[in-house]
Amino acid sequence: MSPSPAGIVIKGASILGGETADILIRDGVIAEIGQDLAGDETVDARGLIALPGLVDLHTHLREPGREDAETVESGTRAAALGGYTAVHAMANTSPVADTAGVVEQVWRLGQEAGHCDVQPVGAVTEGLAGERLAELGAMADSAARVRVFSDDGKCVSDAVLMRRALEYVKAFDGVVAQHAQEPRLTADAQMNEGAVSGRLGLTGWPAVAEEAIIARDCLLAAHVGSRLHVCHVSTAGSVEIIRWAKSKGWDVTAEVTPHHLLLTDDLVEDSPVGAYNPIYKVNPPLRTREDVQALREALADGTIDVVATDHAPHPVEDKETEWAAAAMGMIGLETALPVVQEAMVETGLLDWAGVAERMSYAPARIGRLAGHGLPLAVGSPANITLYDASVRREVDPWSYASKSRNTPYEGRALPGRVVATFLRGRPTVLDGKLA
Repeated sequence: MSPSPAGIVIKGASILGGETADILIRDGVIAEIGQDLAGDETVDARGLIALPGLVDLHTHLREPGREDAETVESGTRAAALGGYTAVHAMANTSPVADTAGVVEQVWRLGQEAGHCDVQPVGAVTEGLAGERLAELGAMADSAARVRVFSDDGKCVSDAVLMRRALEYVKAFDGVVAQHAQEPRLTADAQMNEGAVSGRLGLTGWPAVAEEAIIARDCLLAAHVGSRLHVCHVSTAGSVEIIRWAKSKGWDVTAEVTPHHLLLTDDLVEDSPVGAYNPIYKVNPPLRTREDVQALREALADGTIDVVATDHAPHPVEDKETEWAAAAMGMIGLETALPVVQEAMVETGLLDWAGVAERMSYAPARIGRLAGHGLPLAVGSPANITLYDASVRREVDPWSYASKSRNTPYEGRALPGRVVATFLRGRPTVLDGKLA
């Protein structure tokens, strides 16, 4: 009798929520998918959904500079527990990731941590100041092989500079990811401009401030024949502009965050702990129920390509303060998949194959991230997430791996649980715990 093949066998998983099969992992790749497979180790996945490892296009890891909020180590632990095998680390660190040296530092920290792959995002402009282009070519040629560039947290509001950036990244098939916020229309803005901001006396953040930049940049991208990615889309009007741009055949992609798929600006006025709770202060702001519905429908029909967390950790003192002084942002790596299940799967707008497209295949494709976002098929790298969609649990941020606790879901029951995550065949999470 020949010996059993070496490797790990995932037994009885539901592939993308469909057929049940065993998955044999050997030498970091999927060696076989079938029935009654054998290996040296077995992971019981009966009742679990097998998804390709998730990829986040928009994560703030804060290192270097704000290690009190998050580090590459803690952030990638959170990512693995959320089912992610790769994250794109945004550039608004201190120092800013605007040189080859800084992006290589972040990339190497990710390699050392080993919980998931970290792909740095390079700044578009030096110091995020919006005045001169950063070293785009040097970052692209660095060991980190940067392909996504963004001043996220700030808008590249100068149209000439944005055009130059779009032209420059064409040389190495890069993409500019724009934080769409016209600064002159959002000076001192605190929340979505509307009925709630009027009642609360908070300076409003009008939808047109996002939509005007998206319209301009779609036209610029078409003019120079370059790739544009729109970060954290939040309004129904933005959806219509992106839908129009795609109908023209322009190379425009877009993302939505989990919190913009589920939460509304009503929470600023009427939350479980009352009004003015800074946990709901985020950039861009939470919008109306009509906006949320438009975002869900756009994600379902492909107008919006990607769910990206915009994981934005902050220490307690930066959030538990008066509204005007509080930092903007929410953590999201460990709740993203449950929120998408509630907002999209349980509403019938997406099946699990659709979730895989929007949380794995598409973000890896947009980020040009080799080895991730590939189907669960023989020969693919064994980047796999096992998910139990049948459970429902109350969110306890104090149990999370992130160094920060600024989640809007504390005490709320969300569906689902990531049971295991495999990075190139190596378990980073087993039984819901770091391996």
